[in-house]
Amino acid sequence: MSLRSTVDFLLYQWLDAESLNERPRFADHSRETFDAVLDTCERIAREKYAPFNRLVDTQEPRFDGDQVILPQATHDAQKAYAESGMLSAAQDFEHGGMQLPYTIEAAANAFFAMASVSIGSGMLSTGNANLLMVHGTPLQKEVFAKNEFCGRFSGTMCLSEPQAGSSLSDVATRAMPDGEDYAQDPLGARYRLRGNKMWISAGDHELTENIIHLVLAKIPGPDGQLPTGTRGISLFIVPKKLVNEAGVLTGERNDVALAGLNHKLGWRGTVNTLLNFGEGKYPVRSTGGGLDGKGAGAVGYLVGQPGEGLRCMFHMMNEARIGVGIAATMLGLAGYEAALDYAKTRPQGRPAGPAGKDATQPQVPIIEHADVKRMLLAQKSYCEGALALELYCARLVDEQHSGTPEAADEARLLLEVLTPIAKSWPSEWCLEANSLAIQVHGGYGYTRDFPVEQYWRDNRLNMIHEGTHGIQAMDLLGRKVLMESGRGLALLAGRIQATAAQAQQVPELAAHAAALTAAWQQVTDATRAAWATGQPGDALANAVPYLQAFGHTVLAWIWLDVALSAQRQDATQSIAANVGRTRATAYFYHYELPKIGAWLQVVANRDLTCADMPEDAF
Repeated sequence: MSLRSTVDFLLYQWLDAESLNERPRFADHSRETFDAVLDTCERIAREKYAPFNRLVDTQEPRFDGDQVILPQATHDAQKAYAESGMLSAAQDFEHGGMQLPYTIEAAANAFFAMASVSIGSGMLSTGNANLLMVHGTPLQKEVFAKNEFCGRFSGTMCLSEPQAGSSLSDVATRAMPDGEDYAQDPLGARYRLRGNKMWISAGDHELTENIIHLVLAKIPGPDGQLPTGTRGISLFIVPKKLVNEAGVLTGERNDVALAGLNHKLGWRGTVNTLLNFGEGKYPVRSTGGGLDGKGAGAVGYLVGQPGEGLRCMFHMMNEARIGVGIAATMLGLAGYEAALDYAKTRPQGRPAGPAGKDATQPQVPIIEHADVKRMLLAQKSYCEGALALELYCARLVDEQHSGTPEAADEARLLLEVLTPIAKSWPSEWCLEANSLAIQVHGGYGYTRDFPVEQYWRDNRLNMIHEGTHGIQAMDLLGRKVLMESGRGLALLAGRIQATAAQAQQVPELAAHAAALTAAWQQVTDATRAAWATGQPGDALANAVPYLQAFGHTVLAWIWLDVALSAQRQDATQSIAANVGRTRATAYFYHYELPKIGAWLQVVANRDLTCADMPEDAF
């Protein structure tokens, strides 16, 4: 079964994406236009990305003292992606976009992630521009966002700092108003930034004319001290090269200097940098025309209001978290397809039992061995289930932006609860799928003769970036399940219960429905028990096991809902494909869902074994 047939089933039979065309925003589209987008992206991914996945892994970005050098294949792929229109796929027609549902955009981008996540597509540039379209001034949208949408500029997000890591409250980059007339610049209130940022993907390259950095920094108070906590963080546009209000490059470099390239385990084709802002390497002319003193700072333009930077940045961060989930999913699927192909063609051993002891009999393909089937079925359940989850979340985005007010509000809350799962679950379990893909290949999987070792290396990053597992877990248990008096959790419960009630009426699925109902009750009881003392330290000590159990229960629900759709057979479906979905559902319920008991036990008991471990006892 091909990826495309799986995508088509999930989009059209399960999620009913065609019904979106009944809404005014998408009225100009049809199944034919959706398929044309998918066809185009599938072709570009096949021709411009997949053949060069190993090349960009071995020819890492390098700095020649003047600029960052990338393989020509990366330039060609990025150009083809920009020319496809996918950078502005969801934007209004009047802004040069295709006004596509995000559900279709996410599905189309999946092809690129599977072909070569390391080359990358436009996730950061699109997310950067989307943020500016919501929070930027009209001129900021025109000069920065629209040039990102057409591929002339590209974008980054600059959050982490060497001394702070993921602790954004400890951000120390400072932004000072640029003279008495700083508020008069047509591009926005003008500041000078000084500080250091690291782990900046696509932070320096020559793929586009300019790079637009979105930078978190703090504006000192009247006493010169930086505000404490995250509420004092502001957001700034800091272009690599200065532009005028017409979007034309002025010929001046901004004071943004490359401090180094990070050499990574995977994603080696993507530039990852340390950047210094305002160190004086590229002194910027003042508005009066003279050169400012060394270290005066990089020019930045305020986005939104002072102190609201993190609220603005979450617009991009949440979008990126779904993007990371899709990347993790597609790397898992790439490994699964490679393992499946290998298992079908690699002869080794003979069937179990007396007949298998006859060495004169021919060897069988390893897919005939039960344990290889177990590993393949695990991969299928993880990766196809994760793809369904990501597309479900994408469908919620469309509901939030184009549904009725009531449906939009429900979608907003469901996304709040599901986003930590959409980011974290695929990044853990599709990585496990990549590990199993190596195992199916045996010793060959551990060599560079086959692609599965690269898929594992590339996927290992996804548990870390855009918020580690620990951060996602604390966000889920410490905030998302509690917000608005638990209304998002209640909405999710309602949807889970509705699926279970439908499945209860189908004999083949009734046992799964009962197991899902029991699992959700366990999650509910553990949530209540974790917060029984009202002490965050007690509740959050086992936030990651809670995240794992919650995620497994959500995936069990997703699989049961998919299985219900598979039961509604029509002439366009493959019988074998639906048998595969039914068996993957059974695998998940028999082998995976039972794991939640151990995870939730330590949550419900508020077990402090880990939290109370003395440092000197390690």
